[in-house]
Amino acid sequence: MNIDYLIIAAVLIIILLIIFKVTKKGFDEEMNKLVAYLGGKDNIIDCVMSKSRFKVTLKDTSKANKEGIQKLGAKGIVEIDNQLKIIFDKNSRTLKKYIKDMH
Repeated sequence: MNIDYLIIAAVLIIILLIIFKVTKKGFDEEMNKLVAYLGGKDNIIDCVMSKSRFKVTLKDTSKANKEGIQKLGAKGIVEIDNQLKIIFDKNSRTLKKYIKDMH
């Protein structure tokens, strides 16, 4: 009887690992798209996270694809000078870390 529980537990762990890997791969793809929509990593000067807002300072804001960013789930985008303030809800902190790791 204990062996049955161990087999079930092992199968569940394997399924969870597969789901996690697929989800992470999808997240990485979305973040690569975001960086491209921001004009590429060379266009990004700095990024700051504040609650649900993700503020990105760009060399050239005209290279940013705001429509593409909104398709990735942005709730709103405000452009001020060379900055984009993007509302991404709970993913802002993860976005900041991802972009900082690229530099």
